[in-house]
Amino acid sequence: MKLSARNQFQGQVVRITDGQAMAEVVVKVGNLEFVSAITEGSVKSMGIKVGDAVTVAVKATDVIVGK
Repeated sequence: MKLSARNQFQGQVVRITDGQAMAEVVVKVGNLEFVSAITEGSVKSMGIKVGDAVTVAVKATDVIVGK
């Protein structure tokens, strides 16, 4: 899989929380957890399951920091 995003991390799916239209997918990368909201359809079509190895891609322009 080729992506234009340069910030890519390999991790493991540790939790999937189903919603009505969206699912929350939690991916553990080392000591960190990335949380992504994707459609239920995407979870099903990609066959994402807890324990799967996945790639997390983060666009630098989409990161928000607060204090």
